[in-house]
Amino acid sequence: MRADSLSFMDARRLLGLNGPAGPQALAAAFRIAIKASRPDQPGGDAERFRRVIAAYRLLQSETRALPAPRKTTEPQNTRRAQAASWTAVPPPLIVLTPMQALTGGSVIVQAWGRNLLVHVPPGVRTADRVRLKGCPTLLRVLIRPADGLSVLGADLFMDWAIPPRLMRDGGRIEIDTHAGSQAAWLVPDMVEPVRLRLPGLGLPARGKRAAGDLFVKLTPSDDLPSAAEDMLLRFTRVWTPERMAA
Repeated sequence: MRADSLSFMDARRLLGLNGPAGPQALAAAFRIAIKASRPDQPGGDAERFRRVIAAYRLLQSETRALPAPRKTTEPQNTRRAQAASWTAVPPPLIVLTPMQALTGGSVIVQAWGRNLLVHVPPGVRTADRVRLKGCPTLLRVLIRPADGLSVLGADLFMDWAIPPRLMRDGGRIEIDTHAGSQAAWLVPDMVEPVRLRLPGLGLPARGKRAAGDLFVKLTPSDDLPSAAEDMLLRFTRVWTPERMAA
């Protein structure tokens, strides 16, 4: 067999290989085969020596033609799979209560088969977008009514029941809000619906956006306590045994 007529199968057989080999494995096999076929060594043969060299060169060309191994790591594969899942499924909404939008904080969002902890700054509005660490998409905010409060833009809305006589005669009222008790004066013969505006008590300012207002809709109710009963209830709330003990 002439050196220039070697096939890849013949070349692998000469070097003791069972199939295609990388550069390091090919070099190691060549060293063993060339050492065994050297003419100046016992059992060596000049023709076999030339064929081993030819086989090595032929297989070197095969090794250079092989595609380079793809370098990757397990964390990279995991990140690619995670990114693919994020793009395959629409991003979830961050659903907040008005109080959470007021104060900010941490909320848990169920998405992509996991519970994600999202940190929300105070003053976010509906349709705002919040970035989640490691997530390629922004999560949209949705504020739903809760605890007697609703949100529109940066403004808060709530209802407050008052005795019908105050709608007729007017007078001073106190409204319990998220910012504490707020006093207001009513004029006589007010026509429903009556909505009071308390400036600056809506969602707090955020960035270049100003703070919102609190709008209180007054609703007459016959089930409310009298003025004397209301004063007693307020006195009781202030001077509870726990407060006196403190």
